[in-house]
Amino acid sequence: MTMSRPIRMGMVGGGRDAFIGAVHRMAASLDGSMELVAGALSSTPEKSIASGLDLGLPEDRAYPTWQAMLESEAARPEDDRMEAVVIVTPNHVHHPVAKAAMETGFHVVCDKPLVMDAQQADELVAVRKQTGRVFAVTYNYTGYPMVKEARHLVRSGAIGEVRKVIVEYNQGWLATPLETTGQKQAGWRTDPAMAGAGGAMGDIGSHAENLVSYVTGLGIAEFTSDVTTHVEGRSIDDDTSVLLRFDNGARGILTASQVCPGCLNDLRIRVWGSTGGLVWHQEDPNTLKQTSLEGPDRIHHRADASLSESANAMVRLPGGHPEAFIEAFANIYRGAAAAIRDGRDDGASYDYPTVEDGARGVKFIGAVIQAGGEGWTAFREH
Repeated sequence: MTMSRPIRMGMVGGGRDAFIGAVHRMAASLDGSMELVAGALSSTPEKSIASGLDLGLPEDRAYPTWQAMLESEAARPEDDRMEAVVIVTPNHVHHPVAKAAMETGFHVVCDKPLVMDAQQADELVAVRKQTGRVFAVTYNYTGYPMVKEARHLVRSGAIGEVRKVIVEYNQGWLATPLETTGQKQAGWRTDPAMAGAGGAMGDIGSHAENLVSYVTGLGIAEFTSDVTTHVEGRSIDDDTSVLLRFDNGARGILTASQVCPGCLNDLRIRVWGSTGGLVWHQEDPNTLKQTSLEGPDRIHHRADASLSESANAMVRLPGGHPEAFIEAFANIYRGAAAAIRDGRDDGASYDYPTVEDGARGVKFIGAVIQAGGEGWTAFREH
């Protein structure tokens, strides 16, 4: 992928005391994909301006509100104004900022989950089609080289027809009522007004659903879900499991839990086909295990010369030098930036998750939460 000048970006959210904003800025700048030229980095105007100055933005581009940023940047000369808006706010802010940004003429990179509900998701899909803007959603785990290799192996028939998929994302940071201590991330992620209907399902289950879709290419035909809140007083799910039936007849299990003590970011996917299987674990991201009916097992490494073109294109370092979370994020930015330069919102060609991927995820989250507990049959031994 040929690189040229960085895309000029403005960021909404991600100021002082934020976590994910700094990750986005590092990822965007890693390959020179994008550079920060403007920001409305907090919902508090004074903090927003101060956060922008902290990052070295000029005073006239450290904005008090995102509305002011869109208006002022749109009035700047074309070769100076920002080109893309990066949204790293709590979920309830995604929709109004993304919609206004596209309607004002800017491309969008948005964190997940995309929006709060299906109606908002459909609206963003429609606005993107009307405006022709590039819209990337940062499902960053699809940026790992070995995830791309897994996708290649499934699509090339290396494990036969997919029959079974198990994807799980386990964390333990919300095993206690952390939100009652004033911890900022726990506070908004357990508040349905800011996070949306899904707690664990929305926060990390969204990644799990997207990973399955990306690796296998299968659509979900039917499901039944068990939605649970274990921590007393919490008003949103912290543990959800889903049984899946895919459109090719395959079966699957998806688990998203934030009440598993000792688990940090335990995202893993296992895919079995008619002739073999694949195993990838996010906490050991530079290897991919492939099994076969005929054996022996094979371990693919991130820097193997035999990797597919799509995986090799995401590799920066020689083997033995780990690449991980930031680099995977950067691969999403690299694809989106190339699409912006070429004027094409084409996630398939440039290999980044699109607004349609984000919309599907939102609809899946909503359906799982709404159907939680339905369809179960009581077991009676006698």
